[in-house]
Amino acid sequence: MRHVSQLRALSAVAVLLVIPGYGDRDPGPGGRTVEAPATAAYARVGALFEGGLDGDHFCTASVVHSADRNLIVTAAHCLDDQDDAVFVPGYRDGRAPYGTWPVKETYTDDAWQEDGSEDDDVAFAVLGPGSATGARVEDAVGAARLATTTAPADATVTVTGYPSDSDAPLTCTNQTTRYGDTQQRIECPGYSGGTSGSPWEAVDGSVVGVIGGYEEGGDDPDVSYSIVFGQTTAALYRLVEGEGC
Repeated sequence: MRHVSQLRALSAVAVLLVIPGYGDRDPGPGGRTVEAPATAAYARVGALFEGGLDGDHFCTASVVHSADRNLIVTAAHCLDDQDDAVFVPGYRDGRAPYGTWPVKETYTDDAWQEDGSEDDDVAFAVLGPGSATGARVEDAVGAARLATTTAPADATVTVTGYPSDSDAPLTCTNQTTRYGDTQQRIECPGYSGGTSGSPWEAVDGSVVGVIGGYEEGGDDPDVSYSIVFGQTTAALYRLVEGEGC
């Protein structure tokens, strides 16, 4: 379990990648975890705090493209019973270089709401205006494309997230393997509590998963899990877009 401290629709999605992705990073050797540099390519990944910077950060989230430019994706278990969560993109060393954004609306699938289904451990959250300028989050830090087509079993992804005992994000690149038909796993050391919701970015910069799923992300900090994004994730995304939040 990595977390310390909603609606089903139809169809797939296609959106645009808006800021530099994996190709603009130096991920280092496969399977090695390092501190992520403070660059624009990592700015769309941030920490989720309770209340604000004076609280604790308990999970990770990242900005994904939406028509209203105000959407993040994380693990569903991160936002259970959280009514004052704040997203801080690019958080580092106690500072919010781009400002903070309050979570206003959370969307998870019916199967998660009703049964806590490990195969539906993903959430989208609509953010309010930023604290610094009132801007929408995507206008401040960019966004990634959400990918919901079936990924190959051995895809290369970069996982970036915030352990709860760290004030800087970690990043690691490695190949994924399938864990049954609905889950995927990756071996990257050091992804402890607080990294739930960390985005899995493919080589084209699209988000293909988030730490969560099996055991809410896994029971070993060196092996992380995600659900396989597919039709259900696409439907949930389309639902949020249709709400026009």
